[in-house]
Amino acid sequence: MTGPNRFPFSPFPTGWYCVAFSSELAVGEVRPVTVFGREAVLFRSASGRPALLDAFCPHMGAHLGHGGTVEGESVRCPMHAFRFDAAGECVATGYGTRPPPRCRGEAFPVVERCGGVFAWCGPGAPSFDVPPHDLEAFSPLRTKTWTGLRSHPQETTENSVDLGHLSVVHGYEDVAVIDPLHTDGPYLTTRYRMSRRPLVRGTPTIDARFHIHVWGLGYSFVEVDVPSHGMQTRQYVFATPTDGDTITLRIAMSFRFVSALRRLPARLLDRLVGPAMIRNYENDVSQDFDIWANKRYVHPPALAEGDGPVGKYRRWARQFYPELAIADAAE
Repeated sequence: MTGPNRFPFSPFPTGWYCVAFSSELAVGEVRPVTVFGREAVLFRSASGRPALLDAFCPHMGAHLGHGGTVEGESVRCPMHAFRFDAAGECVATGYGTRPPPRCRGEAFPVVERCGGVFAWCGPGAPSFDVPPHDLEAFSPLRTKTWTGLRSHPQETTENSVDLGHLSVVHGYEDVAVIDPLHTDGPYLTTRYRMSRRPLVRGTPTIDARFHIHVWGLGYSFVEVDVPSHGMQTRQYVFATPTDGDTITLRIAMSFRFVSALRRLPARLLDRLVGPAMIRNYENDVSQDFDIWANKRYVHPPALAEGDGPVGKYRRWARQFYPELAIADAAE
């Protein structure tokens, strides 16, 4: 179970978390979701705005995600036809009468960025934002989602600084730091260089440079340049805590060639190369799943030279746990 035996902190750290890929939520669609240990309802209004509310109608408790429908900019309760906007305000009853003043549902702050719908988890208003990224000239995003993974956003994000596991688990060689880990409030960044044996016999050894950008524990963006193959990729990792023991993990990727292949039509390149690219990315990410499901969080870790800046990462991550921030302030 998540808790003292596995993680000595909340399973729901403060931050932005992906609750759906944009392409998965059509205009007028309503879907039930479980996020941050709660049942919620996700919908997209007639104007295209995504919203996330507490699942249960504050009028008399019906589940808005089971039978609820979108009407204009609101979601309509299936039991009494009360309607609620993206802020949780009751904008109409089913009887044409004045909405009760106390009839208000809890709404989560929501933004749409880089092909994903993100909801804020934490007390109060969001304390930071996540920037959009320019993917002009890159291929369309290819995505993959895994549900019910037994892990925690603390662990999935820590992988980005755990240099030791890159060779043991993922088969990278000659791992070297280009720019050391740097943090600025909720933002973390670092750059590595590494090589890998070619995936196809007779092709060059893969020489890759990774520029990692992390905002909180649920939003990671990685710029990958592969000069050995004249290619650049842009990769996303979104870990979203669900029921307190598991996460939903979403990944996305786009790419472009900077070699002579760039002259080919982008759609043709995507059809030829895209499926293999996302399969390889899926394989890399899934190599960690069994480890995450069965490991225990050890703190402080018995670090050795070659582990990477795990200790600095963990000090940075404490800010996303209100209970740890209070403890730090008291010291």
